[in-house]
Amino acid sequence: MALLHRATLHPTKLDLLTTWLPDRQWFAGPAGVEVVSRGSYRFDDPAGEVGIETMLVGTADGPVHHVPLTYRAAPLDGADGWLVGTTEHSVLGTRWVYDGCVDPVYAAALAHAILTGSGQAEEYFEVDGRREVREPSVTVVGDGTADAQVPIVGAVRRVVDEDRTLIATDTVELVVVRRPGAGSAVAAGATLSGRWDGQQATVPLAYVSTR
Repeated sequence: MALLHRATLHPTKLDLLTTWLPDRQWFAGPAGVEVVSRGSYRFDDPAGEVGIETMLVGTADGPVHHVPLTYRAAPLDGADGWLVGTTEHSVLGTRWVYDGCVDPVYAAALAHAILTGSGQAEEYFEVDGRREVREPSVTVVGDGTADAQVPIVGAVRRVVDEDRTLIATDTVELVVVRRPGAGSAVAAGATLSGRWDGQQATVPLAYVSTR
């Protein structure tokens, strides 16, 4: 489960992405145009240290882009080139926001979600000691099985940041589809699929294969 805070961010996540996305070679849209959210989903960090949120964003008339983000309380060693930016969280303080594809916590969470079929984390707020569940804006599902043996995912060894971004570790290879629904190429491996408002047909979002 993902505990959310009723908080403000400055700059906002969309502000950060509006600046950062135009420099990505897989971004299909003009620079200087605000991006808008089409929805998001989250995974859990079992250690409770790293926030893991994947946003679906685009310009008003452009395609949807699939952007995994991780939120950290301190910089991630060796990941300066993957920093989306920093933001001030009114509850948690300064957060370093990274492209999740370089973050080993994201890689492990994505592999687990796909291989076990667990999908996304339930999102909730704590309100006067009660749990208030937030309805998901994106529904995702992995095609694995609950009894699957998930290898330990350690360091990210290599990232090839293209339309289908490759994340290589010692035990798994992951592919993140940056523009879901664009093109017909299919990657090998178990699949994470999703749908959201405006995308009623389920489309592949990511793949994993064990090494």
